[in-house]
Amino acid sequence: MSATAVVFPGMGPIRFADVGRFLVVNPVARKLVAEADARLGYPLLERLRSSEGDYTEYAQVAFFVSCVALARWADEEYGEAPAYATGPSFGEKPLAAYVGALSFSDGVWMTSRLARCLEEYFASEHQDVVTHSFVRVPRERVVEMLAELPWSEISCYIDRDFHMVTLRERHLDRLTRQIRANGGLSLYTMRPPMHASAFGALRRKAEDEVIGKLTFAEPALPVIADQDGAVLRTGEEIREMLLKSFVQPLRWPDVVGALKRLDVGAVRVCGPDSLFGRVAVTRQAFEVVAVNPRTALQPRAQRATA
Repeated sequence: MSATAVVFPGMGPIRFADVGRFLVVNPVARKLVAEADARLGYPLLERLRSSEGDYTEYAQVAFFVSCVALARWADEEYGEAPAYATGPSFGEKPLAAYVGALSFSDGVWMTSRLARCLEEYFASEHQDVVTHSFVRVPRERVVEMLAELPWSEISCYIDRDFHMVTLRERHLDRLTRQIRANGGLSLYTMRPPMHASAFGALRRKAEDEVIGKLTFAEPALPVIADQDGAVLRTGEEIREMLLKSFVQPLRWPDVVGALKRLDVGAVRVCGPDSLFGRVAVTRQAFEVVAVNPRTALQPRAQRATA
């Protein structure tokens, strides 16, 4: 019998309307919101409701809380604990709390402080750098395209023809022309950028000010690292994964390959996901169970027929 893995998705834009009702109505979520408020020292949902921007500190903590609450709710709802866990990009944060490498309270604190850390860093450093995502260009051609550009690198390998590239903003038009010339489609440009070797100073800042202040325990189940698909079984390895995320690319196809080798047949994507549970490399490999605020609020009969 094949195993199930829980996946905590990378973060997309999020506002109160996306998660507010779930966080207020769902009993598991309500309890975690109260714990988050106590650690933060402010009412999370009030701050989220009144804030502007998709990736504010409040949005990031709300995404974190939503992911953990959905995973805990799903464990009860489906009556089956997953055998493995993984979390691409931002998903590493709720992953660390769900598997017990960090307490939920420490995970809340880490998420809020890392949000501030990134805001402070990019307010003065790498202000001319962005991360651009695009589809329909094979990896081999992406490598050739980047060889023709000044400094640039692949930050996310999402699927066989889906990538995110970090580069200087002044070269973005040149990249998008290359994408179109190769039959590709540009999606969106992220500010601040992410997952690039140039951000070594950010890695050190995050370690000195946030991650280095936390104690990481042995996870309750094996974790698949999003950088290379390695199987992690210690708290120190979880800590190192979080730090590597600042300077190493995300390789989702490697994670999928690792899960398949471990005989995983289904993935439970716990969070407001618009990407990782939907791309072909995931859909072709697994049965995908979407556990998001909308499905969690549906009556049981509707979920069974969804």
